[in-house]
Amino acid sequence: MYKHLRATGLVLMSLIAVETGFFGAAQAGEFAFESVRLRGGLSGGSPLGKERQSDFNQIDLAATIRLPWEKDLGGGWMLGTRMLASIGALRGADETNGIMTVVPLDIVLGRKDGLIAIDVGGGGALLSDYKFGRQNFGGAGQFVWTFGVTSRLAGPLGVGYHFQHYSDATLYGQDSRGVDLHLIELIYWFDRRE
Repeated sequence: MYKHLRATGLVLMSLIAVETGFFGAAQAGEFAFESVRLRGGLSGGSPLGKERQSDFNQIDLAATIRLPWEKDLGGGWMLGTRMLASIGALRGADETNGIMTVVPLDIVLGRKDGLIAIDVGGGGALLSDYKFGRQNFGGAGQFVWTFGVTSRLAGPLGVGYHFQHYSDATLYGQDSRGVDLHLIELIYWFDRRE
């Protein structure tokens, strides 16, 4: 199931990029430090495919870097790319372990003024320990898939929500389990787009 989900996500992102002419007519921008985010949240439901064996919560500090590939869609809207990285703690079954994530390509559809933006991306995560009581993630390296919505509320300040899924996609065997998290973000943007 994970292989099909991963393949579907890659095909969907590719189709969006091709359909909008993103690769052919994208404006060359610059790499820019975009935002810093304080995030926290809880597990909910079950991970895609298997029931989790513990409740989880996570707190982390995340940063985004705007990548140079973006396209003006007109009407104040744009399609862009960024990289997201985080470092923090994941807690479950009375155990707390460190976690780092890197999402090297996060595709963003949003208003230029930042009032609303929707993003989707995938990358990797590294856990300092992958066992939380009875729940075994299978190994330290995990895939991470993320989907989110953000909004600037007042100048450089804003809020966001991200759904984040950790999984090993059965690389460590059929018995490993991931987790789905719902993260609320407090955001500070460094760029001053109007």
